[in-house]
Amino acid sequence: MRKSKSSSRFSPTFWVAVVMEFFERGSYYGMMSVLSVFLVLNGDEGGLGFTKEQAGSILGTIPPLLYFLPIVAGAIADRYGYRKILYFAFSCMVVGYGLTGIFSGSGFDGVGGRYLLVFTSLLVMAVGAGFFKPVISGTIAKSTNESNSGLGFGIFYWSINLGAFLFPLILIPVLKSYSYSYIFYLSAGIGVLLLLINTFFYKEPKIESSEDQSPKQHKSLGQVFAEMLLVIKDWKFLLMVGLYSIFWILYFQMYGTVLWYVDEHMDMTPVNNAVNRFLSLFVDNPSWFFDVEHVTVVNAGVIILLQLVVSKIVQRAPALPTMIVGIGFGTLGMAILSFSDSPWLFIVGIMTFTLGEMTAHPKYNSYIGMIAPPDKKALYMGYSFLYGVIGSSIGGFIGAALYVKYVEEMANPSAFYLIFASLGLFSMIALILYNKFWKSVK
Repeated sequence: MRKSKSSSRFSPTFWVAVVMEFFERGSYYGMMSVLSVFLVLNGDEGGLGFTKEQAGSILGTIPPLLYFLPIVAGAIADRYGYRKILYFAFSCMVVGYGLTGIFSGSGFDGVGGRYLLVFTSLLVMAVGAGFFKPVISGTIAKSTNESNSGLGFGIFYWSINLGAFLFPLILIPVLKSYSYSYIFYLSAGIGVLLLLINTFFYKEPKIESSEDQSPKQHKSLGQVFAEMLLVIKDWKFLLMVGLYSIFWILYFQMYGTVLWYVDEHMDMTPVNNAVNRFLSLFVDNPSWFFDVEHVTVVNAGVIILLQLVVSKIVQRAPALPTMIVGIGFGTLGMAILSFSDSPWLFIVGIMTFTLGEMTAHPKYNSYIGMIAPPDKKALYMGYSFLYGVIGSSIGGFIGAALYVKYVEEMANPSAFYLIFASLGLFSMIALILYNKFWKSVK
């Protein structure tokens, strides 16, 4: 029987990588959709009872590792092989998630150093996720060629958001109704599943592109750090990344302070009633309610529905101005959140922010590709992830401090959200000036 083009377009290794990405990102974003709230809930509510400043330290450390480690991990994977690094990455995930679940359980109530135990366990998980990131992206790159790489990476990114949508929507509400620890056990179990997939199905990818069929050239860590110095000398590149990073300080509030606010202050009854009226058309006596994990569901759902539409609209638009427009939408979304008494406006604010994210970020990647020297595009794309290092580290620490001051102590959440909106406005203005005086491409 003749194979269809769709079935023969991608290699089996490509599809294995897509499945791996779906499960790994689904478990990660499922955990992140409730982590910040779990850290600060008191023991009677099933949480760990940490202070918001302590939680902010975790949130300001874990995501930056995920964005920084790929810079080094990619070189290590090229040297020792993707499959070996995947074994290391998944093992770290199993240990990190599993120990977090154990240390979060009731058996550890009152144990001294619990904060340190949980923090360390999450760091182990983050090391695994940080090593996984470049390997799986590299697998997609090596399993596609010029004719199908666009579609291939589209499927790849779709799998990320599908995982971020389905896990918090379906699994997280059920698991946390029993114990938050079960969420970490699920993620550890998925790590075991990924180890099995790596053992029986994953194959070391061969280069499909016709551009380079030469033997793999391994980079030493010394070369990695030499390249780091080379990038640091490009001040225009670092300035642009730094200005863009300010916007991502806002983004990382969606996994921290915004979730605290939903849990502690938002009355989502009108939304719950509307959804349950719709569900009653299909089931008897539905009892759905909006909870913190659904912030991630809204974010991922909007991307799944609209990313292709938005990308089509801005396809021919210049990169940097489009980035600025996207940051404008994100800033508007954060400003809308300042009208915190309305649950419907709250959801509109999240959706507007997501619209900004999906407008700005693909063009950011495109812009980096255009300004990078022709022989150093891969190098610059690797260091473009510094936006996440800067945005998440600053966002985690200052987000917690500002939340305590403005929301808890001053009872002024509007001021809290408007401070972040002003950061978005500053990022816009600074990039407009950058575009006027220092832009490298149109």
